[in-house]
Amino acid sequence: MHLADLQKMYDFSGKTFVITGGHGVLGQAMTTALSDCGANIAVLGRRPAMSEALQSRLRQSPGRAIYISTDVLEMEALRAAARQIVDTFGRVDGLVNAAGGNHPQATTDAGTAFFDILPQALRSVLDLNLVGTILPCQVFGKYMAEQGEGVILNVSSMSAFRPLTRIVAYSAAKAGVNNFTRWLAVHMAQNYSPKIRVNAVAPGFFLTEQNRYLLVDEDTGQLTERGQHILAHTPMGRFGHPDDLVGAVLWLLSPASAFVTGIVVPVDGGFSAYSGV
Repeated sequence: MHLADLQKMYDFSGKTFVITGGHGVLGQAMTTALSDCGANIAVLGRRPAMSEALQSRLRQSPGRAIYISTDVLEMEALRAAARQIVDTFGRVDGLVNAAGGNHPQATTDAGTAFFDILPQALRSVLDLNLVGTILPCQVFGKYMAEQGEGVILNVSSMSAFRPLTRIVAYSAAKAGVNNFTRWLAVHMAQNYSPKIRVNAVAPGFFLTEQNRYLLVDEDTGQLTERGQHILAHTPMGRFGHPDDLVGAVLWLLSPASAFVTGIVVPVDGGFSAYSGV
């Protein structure tokens, strides 16, 4: 294979990708990387509008971008978004499910025992991470089934493989995302087209707005006890940077991974490989 052929694999010009949660720290890294490679981008989020910072960054890229305020847990809203995207760009080539997160009330800590976590707190986390992955796959996957091709990338987590302390609902939900990813990969290939691929990435520990002050003390800038434990079990000895995710994402969304479906790729600095000894 020649260099020109490899470069062409990562040229997404004319392709349209839908990214849920595209305004998050990791979502923005994926969004801008795809746009820089020429893709048209439809960012779906719960905010009323795309942030000015993300708009400014996307204007520097060759791809076109639109933002649609919607809820990944509302089927009719997702269907309306899909119609708008197809009206704008003509088709949907890929879906990245980056929407997700935890809720403080679904977390055990010194003030909240596992036995006292409220059902609605558990459901909010399970719904956002698992159901909020499945519903977009139903809506946008149907377009791919009609086209006979497409690619879906879900975002899992290290906690899907080995549950992390405290985050009971989040760990369970992400384990469900792993299982669903494999199930959907088989379902789409066998029932609709082998050219529809479904995979996931499982980020390790990246500093985001959601977890920053669980890992780094807000006042001193020093690692918290939890942050120290994590780095002690990360062979590369650092937290991930959002750009560290980009290579795996582009590979899984590109023709370079044309014979890859049903896998979950850790991007974790070796965390999942380390036994602690």
